[in-house]
Amino acid sequence: MFRTALKAFKNKWKCYRHRFVPWVVLNLSRNEKTLRQVTERSKDKLVPDEEVLQCLLKLFRALLRSPGANHGELRAIQTHFLQQVASEEQQCGGYPVCRHDAMLHSLGFSIDRKSSILPSAGTGVFVTKGFVPKGATVAMYPGTVYQPYEPILLQSIRNPFVFRCIDGVLIDGNDKGISKMVFKSCSGRDRIEPFAMSDTSWLTANPQNPLAVGQYVNNCSDEWPANVCYQEYDVPHRFPIELRQYLPNVNYSQDTQRPLRCVVLVSLRDITAGEELFSNYYTIVR
Repeated sequence: MFRTALKAFKNKWKCYRHRFVPWVVLNLSRNEKTLRQVTERSKDKLVPDEEVLQCLLKLFRALLRSPGANHGELRAIQTHFLQQVASEEQQCGGYPVCRHDAMLHSLGFSIDRKSSILPSAGTGVFVTKGFVPKGATVAMYPGTVYQPYEPILLQSIRNPFVFRCIDGVLIDGNDKGISKMVFKSCSGRDRIEPFAMSDTSWLTANPQNPLAVGQYVNNCSDEWPANVCYQEYDVPHRFPIELRQYLPNVNYSQDTQRPLRCVVLVSLRDITAGEELFSNYYTIVR
């Protein structure tokens, strides 16, 4: 019985370690390709924030145009933005068929979750169609955003999806258990009728924002070097309220004064269809 339990633990650990930050840190000296050094948070950015913003706006507008998008209530309001969307629909010649088609139509590629090519790594993220150019926003890391002083102990137990930003902000990207309950509660709390301020569909198998699978991107290895890296992005206050329904992040505390923190994954090189995404970690050099 002990051997059976030990074998089960080893199999679980092989999958868990690819997202377990302490294990990654301890192994950085063995694999320098997993480490990207930055001198401060402002210098971790491979592409300007404005480029990330324009990419998100382009995709979210395409999602809003797609059939079945949740904007029936918004049309009744007749905002200037929706009039702009209608104009774009005429120019582009119709609606994308689904969220992945919307992504392919607007960004030139689509991604999805599949079994990783890394042995025992579980789920990974692949480019399924199109072509990803260097410097493109490829995915988003969804989850509840915790400031360094906020409680996350219970949520972090046996949770391989807690991402730590350079400034100590944490993002819990677990789509199960107490983490899932916390996100749904915070999302419902922040809703400003008729607008949703965040997207809860990433907690399901079919997220309406196809970028919101970044928590399943595995760490790189000696055999499979990184082709994407993490980049922190604070959502500006001018972000259209109609499009916030596609943001897969929410603040744990309602009274947080800082802008909403998101983490995107940016391509380090050109990536073709069929390739799995592999990330590296950054460390601050004093």
